[in-house]
Amino acid sequence: MTTLLPSTDRALLRRLAVEQSQNRVPSLIAGLVRDGETIWTGSRGIVSGTAPTSDTQYRIGSITKSFIGVLVMRLRDEGRLNLEDKLEQYVPGTAVGDRSITRLLSHTSGMSAEPAGQWWERTKGGPVEELIAGIDEHAVRPHPRHGFHYSNTGFGVLGELVARLRGRPWYESVREEILVPLGMNRTTFGPENPHAQGWAVHPWADVLLPEPAEDGGAMAPAGQLWSTLDDMLRWARFISGETAEVLHPETVAEMRAAGAVDDGDVWRAGYGLGFQLIRNQGRRLAGHTGSMPGFLATVMADAGDRTGVVFMANTTAGVSSALITDLLGLLDEHEPRMPEPWVPSAHVDADLLELTGQWYWGPSPYVLRILPDGLLDLVPWQGRGRASRFRRNEDGTWTGLDGYYSGERLQVGRSSDGSVTHLNLNTFIFTRTPYDPNAPIPGGADHWRPTP
Repeated sequence: MTTLLPSTDRALLRRLAVEQSQNRVPSLIAGLVRDGETIWTGSRGIVSGTAPTSDTQYRIGSITKSFIGVLVMRLRDEGRLNLEDKLEQYVPGTAVGDRSITRLLSHTSGMSAEPAGQWWERTKGGPVEELIAGIDEHAVRPHPRHGFHYSNTGFGVLGELVARLRGRPWYESVREEILVPLGMNRTTFGPENPHAQGWAVHPWADVLLPEPAEDGGAMAPAGQLWSTLDDMLRWARFISGETAEVLHPETVAEMRAAGAVDDGDVWRAGYGLGFQLIRNQGRRLAGHTGSMPGFLATVMADAGDRTGVVFMANTTAGVSSALITDLLGLLDEHEPRMPEPWVPSAHVDADLLELTGQWYWGPSPYVLRILPDGLLDLVPWQGRGRASRFRRNEDGTWTGLDGYYSGERLQVGRSSDGSVTHLNLNTFIFTRTPYDPNAPIPGGADHWRPTP
C-alpha cells in the first residue's frame, strides 16, 4: 500500500473519528484507492470487542443492485437479451411487462419502491411467485413515465430475470461470473465470520437495539450481499474500469452514463444502469449506496481520476452523506496528484496535423487538437458550446465518443487536390473561417457587412 504523508493520514482518520463519535456509530471503517492501489484505510469503534479490520464483513444492502446490473449487461453483451426488450419476454405475469429492461435498470419503470406485503427488509423473504403476483396495478405509480423513481422491487425482478436466463440462482451467477474473477472471496450471500452485528442506536440514549438480518428471498437481489472493505475497494476499482474481463470497460462506462437524473439539466445526483451517480466539486462519481436495518455502506469511484472511496458501518442510520466526498476532498487537499511530465508524441500522422487548429461552426470558434492516444478533441474556444472526442474508423471517418456528438460521424471534406476544406459533423459544417463561402454550408454564405 502506498504510504501517505502523516498529515494526510491524520486528517483522514480525524474525519472518520468525528463521524463515528458525533453520530454515535457502533463501528465505522473506510478506505481509498488511487490508480489501482489501496492508499488508505481507517476504522473507529468496536466489533465483537476489537476494532474492525478490512476483513470484517458488513451487510452492503443496495450495492447488491450493481452486481445484478453487471449480470444483466453480461447477458446483453453475450446477445442473450436486448436492453430494449420488454420484461414480459423473460418474466411474464407482472403489471409492468411492457416496460423495457433499461427502464428497470435505471429506476424509470414506474414500479413502486417496495414490494407488496410486510416491510421486506426486516422479515423473511418469500418465493418469487409471491413477488411477481404482487406486482399488479397497485404496484405502478399513477404517472409511470414521469422519470426517476427508485424501486427495490424492480431489482428483485431483474434478479429473477438473470436466474431464468442462466438456469441457476442469481447469487451463483454473481459468485462465478463476478466475485471469483475479481478475487472478491469475502463477498457472500450471508454473513461469515468475522462479521459485524447490525444495530439501531436509540435517538435519545446511548443504547443499542439488535437489528434482524433475514434472507430476503425473492427480494434478495435488491440488498442481500455481505462484504468487506478489501472487497469493496476492489469493487471501486472495477467501477473505474479495472474489470478483469468480467465486462468490457466500455460496457462499464455505459453503465456509468446518466440514464435518469433527479434535478434537471444541472444535475447533482442520478442513476445509470445499476450505478448511482454523483457530481461533486468537478468529480463524476459512480457506484452505489447501501442501507439495510443495522447497516450502511457506500462505494463510489471517479473513473476519470481512477480514485475510489468506500465506507461501511453497522448502524441503521446516522452516517452523513458528506463522508465520502469529504474523504476525497481531504485526499485532494493534502496530496493532490503530481502531473505526469509532458513528453512529445513518438509518432503523429502527418495527415492529422492538417486537421488541427481553429475551426468555426457558423460564427462560433472551436479548436481541434490531437490527443496523446490518437483521438481528436473538438472543443469550443472559450468553453461555451459542445465538446467531444473522436476515434478514427477504418474508412477514414471519425466517431464521437462522448458529449453531444457521442456516436455521431465526423467526415473530413477535401477539395480536388486533396486539401482539407471543411468538416462535416453529422450535417453541421465546420470551416476554417466563419461561414466560409467556399464550403458547402446549407443555405449558402453571403458576405460579412457592417450594420446597415
